[in-house]
Amino acid sequence: MKLKGLVWFFTIALITISLWELSYTWVVRSYESKVRTQAERYVKKTSTNLPADEFNGLVNTRVQHILDSTRDKEIYPLVGTTYQKCKENELNLGLDLQGGISVTMEVSLEGLLKSLSNNSKDPQLLRAIQTANEQKVNSDANFIDLFSDAYVKQNGGGKLSSLFAGPNKEVKINDNDGTVTSKIKRIGNGAINQTYKILVKRIDKFGVAQPNINLDENKGVINVELAGITDAVRVRKYLQSSANLQFWEVYRIDELASSLKEADNNLQKYMNGVSIIDTAKIDTTKAIDTTKSKENQNPFFRVMNPIDVQTDKNGKQFFASAIGNVALKDTGVFLSYINNDVVRSAFPANVKFLFGVEERSDKGNQRFLPLYAVKTQPGTEKAPLEGDGVEEAKQDYDELGRPAIKMQMSGVGSKTWARLTTKNVGRPIAIALDEIVYTAPNVNGPIEGGNSEISGNFTVEEAQDLANILKSGKLDAPAKIVAEQVVGPTLGQEAVRGGAMAFIIAFAVIFILMLVYYNTGGWVANIALILNLLFTIGVLTALQFTLTAAGIAGLVLTIGLAVDTNVIIFERIKDELTKGKSYQMAVNDGYRRSLAPVIDAHVTSLLTAFILFYFGLGPVLGFATTQIIGIILSLFCGILVSRLITEVWTNKNRHFNYFTGFSRRIFKHASYKFVEYRKYAYIISAFVLLAGIGSFFYGFHEGVEFKGGRSYTVVFDQSVKNDYVRDDLKNAFGDFPVIKTIGDGRHLNITTSFMKGELRADADSIVQTRLFEGLKKALPANATYGAFVKNNIQSSITVQPTISDDLKRGAVKATVFAMFIIFLYIFIRFRDWRYSAGTILTLLHDVLVTLAVFSFFKDIVPFPLEIDQHFIAAILTVIGFSMNDTVIVFDRIREYARDKKGSDKRTIINSAINDTLSRTIMTSVTVFLVLLILFIFGGEVTRGFAFAMLIGVITGTYSSIFVGVPILVDFAKDKPLGEADTKHITVTTKAGTKIVR
Repeated sequence: MKLKGLVWFFTIALITISLWELSYTWVVRSYESKVRTQAERYVKKTSTNLPADEFNGLVNTRVQHILDSTRDKEIYPLVGTTYQKCKENELNLGLDLQGGISVTMEVSLEGLLKSLSNNSKDPQLLRAIQTANEQKVNSDANFIDLFSDAYVKQNGGGKLSSLFAGPNKEVKINDNDGTVTSKIKRIGNGAINQTYKILVKRIDKFGVAQPNINLDENKGVINVELAGITDAVRVRKYLQSSANLQFWEVYRIDELASSLKEADNNLQKYMNGVSIIDTAKIDTTKAIDTTKSKENQNPFFRVMNPIDVQTDKNGKQFFASAIGNVALKDTGVFLSYINNDVVRSAFPANVKFLFGVEERSDKGNQRFLPLYAVKTQPGTEKAPLEGDGVEEAKQDYDELGRPAIKMQMSGVGSKTWARLTTKNVGRPIAIALDEIVYTAPNVNGPIEGGNSEISGNFTVEEAQDLANILKSGKLDAPAKIVAEQVVGPTLGQEAVRGGAMAFIIAFAVIFILMLVYYNTGGWVANIALILNLLFTIGVLTALQFTLTAAGIAGLVLTIGLAVDTNVIIFERIKDELTKGKSYQMAVNDGYRRSLAPVIDAHVTSLLTAFILFYFGLGPVLGFATTQIIGIILSLFCGILVSRLITEVWTNKNRHFNYFTGFSRRIFKHASYKFVEYRKYAYIISAFVLLAGIGSFFYGFHEGVEFKGGRSYTVVFDQSVKNDYVRDDLKNAFGDFPVIKTIGDGRHLNITTSFMKGELRADADSIVQTRLFEGLKKALPANATYGAFVKNNIQSSITVQPTISDDLKRGAVKATVFAMFIIFLYIFIRFRDWRYSAGTILTLLHDVLVTLAVFSFFKDIVPFPLEIDQHFIAAILTVIGFSMNDTVIVFDRIREYARDKKGSDKRTIINSAINDTLSRTIMTSVTVFLVLLILFIFGGEVTRGFAFAMLIGVITGTYSSIFVGVPILVDFAKDKPLGEADTKHITVTTKAGTKIVR
């Protein structure tokens, strides 16, 4: 084998990298397990006879405190790596595996247009906005473009500039409609990006180790996944709140010196005087450690690290704007201190503490947040000046040429700004967004007229960001949640158990099957399979991808697809051995002749996986990612690593045996007349076509992703039948919801369209209250709404109509695009339109069969059959898998058409099908087995997907033989098979005449 050294290098490198990356996960899991054990011992020692929920709550609080306070602790001595660094490098688990919340947020530009206009209540403006909103439901166009087109169509051209132009505005009165639209789009994109940045900052406050947030700027859609979060209400409220820009007066540290000292003394006495903190009385002190008395000296000062008086380069003393620096790892401890009554009582009533933007120490190994003490208004938490007072802000330069920010206040804001700056000459004013202080410049003098300049040691980028922050307090571009999924930790654990069991069983079954069918040659396939799985998980970890339940399904499917490469190669080696070739020659020819069909099969699967990756969201995206990596590594392991193993073994004059008594007998001398039975296949295909078309009239159960609404998975203490709660839920919601039993009957999935499309803040709580009312008689007599939400609702999905329509359009586009791409690939690869036509008919057949089953059996089978993103993932995967079988047969037909000149089409095609029958059946059996195991053990999340794939494997095997191939016989009957590949030139040499392709 050529490039053997390079294959060795990459194999060893991938093994090393994968084991190294996975070692972080092992270290983190080991450390967190020790911390949980430590926390459980602590809670048991300090609190007795607690209910399970309270006990677990205290344990979780204790665990979080220990982990927060030991972020910078070295837990991987081998490389001197801290817990935080290990956590950042571990394998990410999706929310469906550990619980959490995933939301899709749509940035609304409607308010932006109103705020930019000269009259936000202009009827013509409002009518064009309404039209744009209506058109957006069925269009992928940018909202600004839709608005501009609607406004021009309704009011005529040349009038947009008058709507948005002004002396201090970017739009000028002489701008044409195209220029106005372009400028507003640029402002809109800036608003979308700023909203995205604000959300990133907000998400950092949740303390999630590995948050996942992605922006689609063109659509104005932000996808957020927060694994491990349990307070969905807080997340919704916090993510959807408007940007809160505030200008604060600031306390200097000298003005709070006595208060700080009193707070420190009070806390020290408190901690030394109580051996165990009574968490029932003061919840906010749960995180405080009680240690030995000598270690409790100056506890408040040790955490806040007061900033003493500073000296400038001229020797003049001054006080910094911040009063302290709190280490990032100590922020939780500081908040627990400051919320303790004994500390809080030491400060004036109008003191509010805010953190600044994260900074690093000079050596870069310590991260900290500046601490500011700001002054609130009497009796309120409001600042003297809010964001609505800013008219315009932009990055500019001061008189010394340094980057600065120029601000223009509104009329009311100018007056407030003048009073505030006059009052604070020589003192700092803190500028905060979402309670994070971004800068606190000193006021050099009173500022009249509203024009201000903020200068300092800014870079151009920092000045631009700050200007955008100042503008974001005025620009109304809020992000609203249009789709949401909440998964409880219990359901996540069940998904992990189900996925792990399916993975282990599938691996064991395939491992044994390879040995039973391919004798010692099966060890080559099994070693390649083990390495493929190791590399896939290692690469997922290294690239910081998130493993979801669907991703585990992708890993399980990878097991089946990975051995497919070896099956193709081994079957070809067996063919060569049957012809009487030596082992060495058979192996060489087997690998060489298998290369084209293996690559063709993998490319078609890879194309559909990439399409799924592009169009997919959330869990489906995780499945596509896993599949892409698995397919690529399958090529490497199945072709190169397998060949390497074979050569190492055969170089010592030993050979693998590829036959067993069972495999030698099965399909031996197969000579079925497949072509002759094609007319019967046409009749069956006609019925399939009618059934597929009929399914659209009979209807489907659309998942909540495609029809909008809310779906809840609810667990009960005992089995509950649908009919028992159906009428009560109908009374609660006003119409019958869709109720499906899951698993053991203790779980119901309830989908309702009640309040679908309403974006009011209390919509979720109203729907959940109605759900609680409708399920009351199935719950314990003493059940409360709070306990129901906390203990019974295991997961929920909310999808608004706007995003559900987008998902449906994306699904259709993905399917059509996948078929087109495969048609194009096959045409280029085989250079004969009949192969492409056969391919498309094969794929249509498989899709129609799957659709018919999901339609006509939706109310018959005891598990849900829904058309959702998982179904689309299954359809695209079926398309790719079906192409594997079809391409293998096509490749053999083309080969025989070249080698068996003079034979008629039927003989060539029947020979090709019969000679690849063992491979076709074997790969179908391996994939079918892993899917069956996934269907039985994988859990509810992937059951519908696995079922669709099972149907696809069966129909794909049938259609490859009886649908796609007969096209080669009955279309263009006079055209030879593989004509484009049999072109040749004749060369005459001394040895005679030779055909050269």
